[in-house]
Amino acid sequence: MNAPLKQHLIDPEICIRCNTCEETCPIDAVTHDDNNYVVDATICNYCMDCIAPCPTGAIDNWRVVTQPYSLDDQYSWSDLPVQAELEDGDSGVAIEALEDEIGALLEEARKGLGGKAVAPSSASKPTVNLYNRGKPAKATVTGNFRLTAEGAESDIRHIILDFGDQPFPALEGQSIGIVVPGEGPDGKAHAVRLYSVASSRDGEKPNANNLSLTVKREPNGIASNYLCDLPRGAKIDVTGPFGATFLLPNDPAANIIMICTGTGSAPFRAFTERRRRAMPGAPGRMLLFFGARRPEELPYFGPLQKVPDKLLGKFFCYSRVPGEPRVYVQDRIRNERAQIAKLLGDPQTHVYICGLKGMESGVDEAFADACRHASLDWQAIKPAMRESGRYHVETY
Repeated sequence: MNAPLKQHLIDPEICIRCNTCEETCPIDAVTHDDNNYVVDATICNYCMDCIAPCPTGAIDNWRVVTQPYSLDDQYSWSDLPVQAELEDGDSGVAIEALEDEIGALLEEARKGLGGKAVAPSSASKPTVNLYNRGKPAKATVTGNFRLTAEGAESDIRHIILDFGDQPFPALEGQSIGIVVPGEGPDGKAHAVRLYSVASSRDGEKPNANNLSLTVKREPNGIASNYLCDLPRGAKIDVTGPFGATFLLPNDPAANIIMICTGTGSAPFRAFTERRRRAMPGAPGRMLLFFGARRPEELPYFGPLQKVPDKLLGKFFCYSRVPGEPRVYVQDRIRNERAQIAKLLGDPQTHVYICGLKGMESGVDEAFADACRHASLDWQAIKPAMRESGRYHVETY
């Protein structure tokens, strides 16, 4: 029998293909194909640099094996294999030692991550990896609308994709991949770009086989310019759906605190629309803290005004309005610290953060301040929320 070893693996169900792990790995042990992100066991040295940056915890998976899973094995997976039963005997002590070593490494690495992402207990079971680059879904663009004012610095679009007769079951909080035609300067096909779904699971209108995206045009963005320039009737290739943790709880008593900037509003539009349709009388509170530079650059500003406060409490935060002080999401959280502390102390409360990565630390500090004023311990509450599937972060 070969000596056992520990192997680092990536969970394809949870992975949202954001490329953070590949960019973070200092020794190029992480790579990908059109289907999965994988770890090369012949290169990985267990440095753990990729653990904390991963927004979903997909990178945080390990197996003790006698024969490492090959890259081809990992490329073919739609979910992770279970830990295989290994023979005891002389190898038993070695296996236990490896498991202890993995546990110690992960405990240290998770200090930066705050624990592994878990889906809400009442969330629907998501479908993942139904389509890949080799077998994409074919979608037709049926809408492409500018959300921001014509004079606004940001060009943000609401894009509707129709899948016709093809099944594409996407839940609120999941992402899809856009296959951009053509090649880069290196002669390789453009990488698939990920976008959060901005519509309810039953489409832009009930029982429609479509979904929407919220896309900001970036000056040199290959995928964003491709999408923002698509006319009605254009055909595109789509992969996914991806993501199995950043999901909406189906429990109507769940309180939902949503914090976002810019296009990070996409999943929260989906959350709000789902609750409006499926649970209009839900007793659980929904709060949205939405950051933008100015009102004219805030996506969905007009439609949000029509959402009743009873369904959604709205707190807009503008950082670049001439003649006014800069207000960020963490500032509004502090202003609402009494109700925020009350909600954070409630085991029915879920927190979702989506948007620019720089907002995480400010939000965390604002939550800690709110809890401190209410004699609550945020450092104890936060990991408990994450472990029970009630604290979720997807930033970029």
